[in-house]
Amino acid sequence: MDACFSTQLIDGDGVFNVSGLENFMKEVKMGECGLSYAVVSIMGPQSSGHRLPKDDTAFEKQSALFALAVSDIVLINMWCHDIGREQAANKPLLKTVFQTPLENLEPILREDIQKIWDGVPKPHAHKETPLSEFFNVEVVALSSYEEKEELFKEQVASLRDRFQQSIAPGGLAGDRRGVVPASGFSFSSQQFWKVIKENKDLDLPAHKVMVATVRCEEIGNEKIASFTADEEWQQFEEAVQHDYVPGFGKKISNLLDRCLSEYDMEAIYFDEGVRTSKRHQLESKLLQLVNPAYQNILDHLRTRTLEVFKESFDKSLEKEGFAVAARDCTKVFLEKFDKGSEDAAIQQVKWDPSKIKDKLKRDIEAHVASVRAKKLSELCSKYEGQLTKALAEPVEALLDSASEETWPAIRKLLQRETKSAVSGFESAMASFELDEVTQKELLSKLESHGKSVVESKAKEEAARVLIRMKDSRDADSMPRVWTGKEDIKAITKTARSASMKLLSTMAAIRLDEDGDNIENTLSLALVDTARPGTTDRSIQSFDPLASSSWERVPEEKTLITPVQCKSLWRQFKAETEYTVTQAIAAQEANKRNNNWLPPPWALAAMAILGFNEFMTLLKNPLYLGVIFVVFLVGKAMWVQLDIAKEFQNGFLPAVLSLSTKFVPTIMNILKRLADEGQRPAAPERQREMELQPKSTRNGSHSNVTSAGSSSITSSESGPEYSSPIAH
Repeated sequence: MDACFSTQLIDGDGVFNVSGLENFMKEVKMGECGLSYAVVSIMGPQSSGHRLPKDDTAFEKQSALFALAVSDIVLINMWCHDIGREQAANKPLLKTVFQTPLENLEPILREDIQKIWDGVPKPHAHKETPLSEFFNVEVVALSSYEEKEELFKEQVASLRDRFQQSIAPGGLAGDRRGVVPASGFSFSSQQFWKVIKENKDLDLPAHKVMVATVRCEEIGNEKIASFTADEEWQQFEEAVQHDYVPGFGKKISNLLDRCLSEYDMEAIYFDEGVRTSKRHQLESKLLQLVNPAYQNILDHLRTRTLEVFKESFDKSLEKEGFAVAARDCTKVFLEKFDKGSEDAAIQQVKWDPSKIKDKLKRDIEAHVASVRAKKLSELCSKYEGQLTKALAEPVEALLDSASEETWPAIRKLLQRETKSAVSGFESAMASFELDEVTQKELLSKLESHGKSVVESKAKEEAARVLIRMKDSRDADSMPRVWTGKEDIKAITKTARSASMKLLSTMAAIRLDEDGDNIENTLSLALVDTARPGTTDRSIQSFDPLASSSWERVPEEKTLITPVQCKSLWRQFKAETEYTVTQAIAAQEANKRNNNWLPPPWALAAMAILGFNEFMTLLKNPLYLGVIFVVFLVGKAMWVQLDIAKEFQNGFLPAVLSLSTKFVPTIMNILKRLADEGQRPAAPERQREMELQPKSTRNGSHSNVTSAGSSSITSSESGPEYSSPIAH
């Protein structure tokens, strides 16, 4: 015998036994039956299979209605002798369920049933609907158990056999409709009883949809919980946090397909519309769970593709031109990303990886642009370095020569070297396939760099112009040696002219062929003013150097302003005056050292006094001292009266002029001697300064030592004195 599990579903107080029904369903595994089950209800008098209180008509009606709602087959037991009687025959039940057990009384029973059906209030749409549209009424007669026990048992066994295949086509419930799947029976039964207890209208189609909705949602939630707890999914979810997982799409698709298939199997018997809707919801929720992992996979794929691209691109640059390598590598690795994204694609959804691909493309383009900028910067630095090397020393040498051809030669050098550098740079840039605007900008930058090298060198040399103006060298670049035969005046004039030429050359940058009058202005203001007849400033109409800019020379091309030129020239003259004085002294000393005859005064004394008298002077130092004092006074008179200059104007004018100056000069000399005798001894430094020429004392003391240095060299004819002077 099959196992039997009895459970009281509703107690006498109308309380539904939820836990009892759930246990029953678990014991018999009803949830796995799908639609392969049937519910049979039995109603009738006491001891006939259904027991109801005789004094609770409302409960009787509710329970009968509940049995109709949940059952596929309803058995109503009646005693044959009760037919035709109202209450005892359970006619109130026949108002809901129509069946009679007696075949011989079937016509009478069917007539009574029809009368009841005709008297039942019905909706307007079903006023004329026949009973057979809703119920299949069968009458089965069983013999008396007490009188014919064996026959009764045979008839019961035959009836039982009909229930074994009741839901098969042709069976007792073979044409049933709107069957609730077994897994939803518990919830459906609870909702039926709830509606009946609350005395509400029982809408079976709506109830069917409600049960399907609740149960399909429960199944969906169960599948989501099952999916998230799945060990294989958890392993995937953990793995994609750290790296790309090959075969991700296929494996996840299988997991999703398995989960959805399980839902379909459990929800297959519920309402199709509800089932499909809830399946879409389940699929959407599952995809929401999977989407972060999918995004991680694409991010890892993008990162990995970018890293490999960088390595491959660097290697390609060793073999191919920049633009070709960038184009080919970009194409190859974008295709690899496409293949990787196809591998990560999930079968149940068409997620678009284009945003991640676009980001990868932007990352690749940014890297290519960065490498391009770096390579171009290296190229620029390379050719700028070559141009600097080609220009720096030659420009310095040309500026050092300071001639009329200096700037034309610099321009020619700049054009030649810039053209060479631009040509090389242009060839090197060809592999980058730059647009015309960018290429012109880079070439223009290189050309500007060449000009900046020249300008920078010019500024450096302009800052040292005073030192170079004072620097004196012979043709063999050695310091000049004064032997006593040179024309110092002519050399000084030539040296200052050369210094003025140097100052003019360094005053402005002349990379353009536009002319200027800087040299003429300097010559007029600095050289011509030193000529006789131009020393009186009152006859000059204006000072051409009293300005901060040169005519026809832009400010940015000016290295030394006119005012600065004037100041430099004044400092130059002050510092070189002492050098000239040293040169003259060195020349005179050299002449004296090279002359073996006695001094002129000694020859004159011997001629006038004779040799004996001369010897007397030597033997009597007092006479010699007196003569020396007379000589000093005469020398002082000669210097103070400037006798040599006076006689340049003629003999008679010189005599007249000297006669007027003689007495005042004598008085001035005596006065100074008296003052010197009364003044305390001055420090050694002060006496040295007073003995120096006036022009030297007016100069800068800080530059005397450097500008006025002299040296003594030896030669076969005696010591020679040398000193630097501009030439």
